[in-house]
Amino acid sequence: MTKVFFNFNSEVVKILKRGGAGVMPTDTIYGIVGSAMSRKTVARIYRLRKRRPDKPMIILINSFSVLKIFGIVPDAQTKKLLKRFWPGKVSVILRVKSHESKIKLKYLHRGTNSLAFRLPKPYWLRKLLAKTGPLVAPSANLEGKTPATTIKEAQKYFGAKADFYVDAGKLIGVPSAIVAFRSGKALFLRKGANGK
Repeated sequence: MTKVFFNFNSEVVKILKRGGAGVMPTDTIYGIVGSAMSRKTVARIYRLRKRRPDKPMIILINSFSVLKIFGIVPDAQTKKLLKRFWPGKVSVILRVKSHESKIKLKYLHRGTNSLAFRLPKPYWLRKLLAKTGPLVAPSANLEGKTPATTIKEAQKYFGAKADFYVDAGKLIGVPSAIVAFRSGKALFLRKGANGK
């Protein structure tokens, strides 16, 4: 049975660690989240959202060092640029360089050979991510529909198909800005929330 929680607790962490997927507040808006390390969970979220299969999802991480898990080791220039935006509401697209990682992470990069990461500012969220590991976190809506601002709206989209909902009241916000780095400069591909 799908549960509704009013705070983050050990049960939410357990559900996410065992490959569950649910709706919760992020640093921007409600997202439908699940483990980025579980191919099965990622595939399930694509189905739940009716998301285009060629479109990668944003991954929430709790520290710079987590990038190594994805075969990404930023050079000094990239690190400097990342520090301009992180922690904050900006998702940054980074290239997956090693051949091994490109193959292993195809279920995440969807053939693009690049992944979008966000290191959020709120301490509670980074603390949660330290326990759950990296989470894919697209907005809580069906592809092309308006992002849910309340749990009731999210339930209209996903109903009992989500394993849990974390109710944080009404969240009015905008998705994160998306940035790519080109020739040592930041290029905004999507304007959005980009406050530090």
